Amino acid sequence: MKISSVFSNALQGIRRGMEGLDRNSARIASAAQMRGEDSPLQPLVESKVNRLQVEASGKVMRTIDEAVGSLFDDKA
Repeated sequence: MKISSVFSNALQGIRRGMEGLDRNSARIASAAQMRGEDSPLQPLVESKVNRLQVEASGKVMRTIDEAVGSLFDDKA
């Protein structure tokens, strides 16, 4: 697998996680929430999942960076 495709997938994971966080924060702050018509439980759980997705994707990017740096160190 190419490093660029792994990097692209990790970046996409971060983007999707951040979009999910935005969406769920809007649901939590909605007028229906403020009136007590909607339970905040589902968007809160989904926000936790989105946060974990962003963290995992960030770790993938960090691992790629370390691997590429290690390859350059070996060449030098």
